[in-house]
Amino acid sequence: MRIKDLVAIVTGGGSGFGEGICVAYADQGAKLVVADINREHGERVATALRANGKQAVFCQADVSQSADMKNLVDTALEQYGRLDIMVNNAGISHPNQPMLNVTEEQFDRIFAVNVKSIYLSAIHCVPHFRKQGSGSFINVASTAAIRPRPGLVWYSGSKGAVTTLTKAMAIELAADKIRVNAINPVMGETALLTTFMGMEDTPENRARFVSTIPLGRMSRPSDIANAALFFADPASELVTGVCMEVDGGRCI
Repeated sequence: MRIKDLVAIVTGGGSGFGEGICVAYADQGAKLVVADINREHGERVATALRANGKQAVFCQADVSQSADMKNLVDTALEQYGRLDIMVNNAGISHPNQPMLNVTEEQFDRIFAVNVKSIYLSAIHCVPHFRKQGSGSFINVASTAAIRPRPGLVWYSGSKGAVTTLTKAMAIELAADKIRVNAINPVMGETALLTTFMGMEDTPENRARFVSTIPLGRMSRPSDIANAALFFADPASELVTGVCMEVDGGRCI
């Protein structure tokens, strides 16, 4: 198993990409803290993993809150005695719309969840990673960070911040043997799809977006999970500061 007995926190682990990452990690022997703001969703994932003989606990968290992020780290340490991987997957967006229609409240919440959470994860994870001499951050950004679409201006800006933070963290933490990488998914088959599209999810509307992806389909949770597994795997120990597009060629 590629990450046997490594301990991972996965935020937004109750659905979509996060759930896919939790399943892939558990299948490869990791011990999971499934973090989600939605208790029902997070508990469903953790319960299903345990039913399949995996090690997983649920911890409710709003990743924009320092106390909640600290509790995630404390839960990992109390439950498993260590922490090896921090997956900053939780994210939100405003609906696809003209940039000036987004309210200040929406803007603040997007940056709190998508960007401040990276800062908070560093505050609470880095001391433990330094103490054990290793650790891995995996941040889920977006192709919107490097090839934005109209209508998602502020979301794109938040994800651009994630990719820049990833590279900056990677270079500063390299001396501590802490790796920091990011994944840039193309639009995916998740609950946020209609938010990104800004319209009803119909075959015709999907086709408009799929036509911009050279390989001819949207991303799936398993695609993102496989990238997250690569970054977590000790075999990728020389890889840091990478922001990997998982996009079917969208950003070429």
